[in-house]
Amino acid sequence: MASFQSRWRGALGCSLPLLLIQLLSRLSTTSAANVAMYKNTKYIETTNDAGQSLWLRDARKPALYTQNFGDCLGSSLINVTRFDAAYYKDNMTVLFHLEGNTNVANESLICMKNSRGLSVPAADPSVVYIGVFAYGVCTHLPALLSLKESSLCPMNRSVPIEANGIIPVSQSDVAGIPAIALNIPDFEGEAILRVFANSTESEVGCYSAVVTNGATFSHPYAVGSTLGIFTVIAIAASFATAIYGSHVSTTRTHYAHSLSVLVVFSVFHHIFYTGALSVNWPSVLPAFWSNFAWTGGMIYSESMQNTINQLIGSNKGNTSIVGAAGSGSTAEGLGGGYQLSQIYKRSFHHLFGRDAPPFSGRLVNLHSAEAEQYLAKRALANTTEGYNWYGFPTKPGLPLPGNFSGFAGTLAQENIPASNAFMTGVLWFLVLLTIVAAYVAAFKWIVEALVKYKRIEETRLAYFRQHWVGYTEAAALRTTVIGFFAIIYLTIFQFTYKGSGGVTAIAVLVFLVLFLGMLGTAGYACFYRLRWGHYEIRPDRLHAERSKALGSLPCVGFGLGSRRTEKTRPRLSIGSVPWRTISYVDEDAQRIDVHQDEAYIKRFGWLFARFRRTRWWFFALWLAYEFVRACLYGGAAGHPMTQVFGLMIVEFIALITTVILKPFEGLRLNALMVYLLGFSKVATLALSAAFDIRFNLPRITTTVIGVVIIVIQGILAILTLVAIVFGAISSYMSVTRDREVFRPRRWEPYRQSYFAHLEKVAPDVSLVRPPTPEQPKEPYFRVASVRREPKIEDNDPDNINPGSSRTSIAPGPLLGSRVGSRTNSMWSPTMSNSNLPYGARAHRASWNTRDFTSWQERQHSNHSSHVAGGPHIANRASDGSLRETTNSERMDAPIKSPTDAATLVIQKSRRDKGKS
Repeated sequence: MASFQSRWRGALGCSLPLLLIQLLSRLSTTSAANVAMYKNTKYIETTNDAGQSLWLRDARKPALYTQNFGDCLGSSLINVTRFDAAYYKDNMTVLFHLEGNTNVANESLICMKNSRGLSVPAADPSVVYIGVFAYGVCTHLPALLSLKESSLCPMNRSVPIEANGIIPVSQSDVAGIPAIALNIPDFEGEAILRVFANSTESEVGCYSAVVTNGATFSHPYAVGSTLGIFTVIAIAASFATAIYGSHVSTTRTHYAHSLSVLVVFSVFHHIFYTGALSVNWPSVLPAFWSNFAWTGGMIYSESMQNTINQLIGSNKGNTSIVGAAGSGSTAEGLGGGYQLSQIYKRSFHHLFGRDAPPFSGRLVNLHSAEAEQYLAKRALANTTEGYNWYGFPTKPGLPLPGNFSGFAGTLAQENIPASNAFMTGVLWFLVLLTIVAAYVAAFKWIVEALVKYKRIEETRLAYFRQHWVGYTEAAALRTTVIGFFAIIYLTIFQFTYKGSGGVTAIAVLVFLVLFLGMLGTAGYACFYRLRWGHYEIRPDRLHAERSKALGSLPCVGFGLGSRRTEKTRPRLSIGSVPWRTISYVDEDAQRIDVHQDEAYIKRFGWLFARFRRTRWWFFALWLAYEFVRACLYGGAAGHPMTQVFGLMIVEFIALITTVILKPFEGLRLNALMVYLLGFSKVATLALSAAFDIRFNLPRITTTVIGVVIIVIQGILAILTLVAIVFGAISSYMSVTRDREVFRPRRWEPYRQSYFAHLEKVAPDVSLVRPPTPEQPKEPYFRVASVRREPKIEDNDPDNINPGSSRTSIAPGPLLGSRVGSRTNSMWSPTMSNSNLPYGARAHRASWNTRDFTSWQERQHSNHSSHVAGGPHIANRASDGSLRETTNSERMDAPIKSPTDAATLVIQKSRRDKGKS
């Protein structure tokens, strides 16, 4: 140990100086590079609105600048190879650079006219008509050109065209551009350059370039790569649950609850192929959709596109058929068009709304050495010190830059012409099929190698290794189901686009193979299972029921009347409509369940394995639905209202149907596919209707609507990624179901509950709540309440309370009167306790000498208090009498002897006998 420490210290002592030297050398190199960069940085001097001098970095990023550009005339006499412009907000200038060539022998361009309408000689700067559009608002700018070797005045085929321009702008020129537009992603603008010939007074050149601020929603390398990683995780998790285990039925159950790759690609295809609608999209949407282009097979490859171009030839089709303005074709109405009479007959003031700037000063004296040196830097393209905020000419078949209409505008973000869309998608689909089949086969042989070299047990994945050919076929067929919508749409789009004849023939072949193959296979799968039975159509009712979403949000659900009768507590029905139910009657009552039929699972499990036992046939309905969607997207291209409203009807019906059926066995799949994806489709289509050019909404408004669509689809994409993570966790639990020790240990309760959930939902039977068990009936007696009705003796004044031994608790109403009803006769606190049973009648008590003596003393004491001026209070019996004195028996005169009392008693007895 000591020797080891000594060697370690020695090595550290030797290497530490070397590390310090290397670190210092790197720091010195970095600092030297920074100093060199600082020395090479060049600055220019300008003046702000307050007249103060400012030094600005020459290579700073403009506030707005142009990118790719295209020919908007179709037959331009000028072949422009470079056209870029930039707007600098800090010094309020617009700079542009123009390069190209021409086949014209000799042609003079229009020269600038001053405020008096007189032409300026050709040696002076010339005017080029430039229109800058920001969210549909146009600003016309006069371009002050720095001529080089008279390349534009006049034009000559022997002299290359090159011009640099500086345009000073005022606040009124850029008033139509919102301040927020300089920072929001995907600024929507374009710059249109028009060139006119003096001899014919006609337009000889037109070029349009897209204007941007550099901020964008398009990040295909970052966002696209992230989506790709999550998709690979979903594929691996799904594949792992499909190959693990030897019992087919159990494997199918666990596979059904992993996240479906079909659902993942359905979400991504919905997001990307929304751009197939032939409407005028705001620029933010195609930029956002470019992150999902790879999921639809639209991956740009230079070699692939060159091969396709050779197959297509010169027939690029007409992008205007699908609602986009094509590059290289005439677009007379682009930017609102122009009026030639105004250009040639009006002065500068009438054209641009202000007088011509004087040809003096720092910014407009273009023949000064400072301006020439300043503009010469822009020619240094593709260098570290030169100007690098520029674009390139668009390729043939692409729409004009700045035009994002239809599917052609969506594909333009990937530099893929609409004429190449079908072949691009089909070729990448074939590549995908090859990769999937090769992956399954390679995995089999890797496992075999691990078994051979004793790295894993020999029984591991034995069923997969034995049936790997069947797994490969199932994986390829499942991939075809996933790409069914995309390929069918691209074939129908090719029919509508009317491009090359050879490509159209290939599209027909692919369409027939997919249509007949997939729908025929689905039909055969249904027939194979249902051939030993028949269908019955029974009357039923469809009920709208009160329900709750997410546990608390009130919503409306749907249920069939026949199913409501099976439930012990059906939901409250809001209303119902007549319905018909198609029921299958199996003639073979002994046939095993579809999820237990191993032969059927091996043959058609790639179609139905994820669906519920009672919804195993849903794959046929799903393929028909996808086919109808593809027909509306591709067949109605160029007719936006037909596409939008037709698809809205289809999606709404599909949403209601899937909500009623809930076809998937897994809860996550139902939540993602039925509710989230269905809502996103309907909401996106409803909002997309506003982009039709006939509504002519302001471009700012359409941009806001586009951002709302991005939010909806972005939330859907995020929830899909979250579902992939949870699906991977559940798949891990499935493939470790045979392990006694599960890690991490704290997930063990979740694992057990997950397996219990699988066992509960796999049979797919109506869970009827068990009835409450009856309690055993035993003899019992319980008095819930007591009510006393008045009796005849209650009205008898002789009915007094018995019991000489009890005392009154408190004074109260007369017990013998009607007023003392149920309350006073039973529960009044004035009642005294008695030993007599309830309802028993007490007999009159006998009077003796003691009673009379006590009564006489009591009366004497009351009389004394009355004589002394005290209140006259009726006395109540408290010694042994059974009734209180009534008003008729009260006497004002005192009783002086027991004889008087006896006389009163005798008189009372006689009155009672007389009444009876």
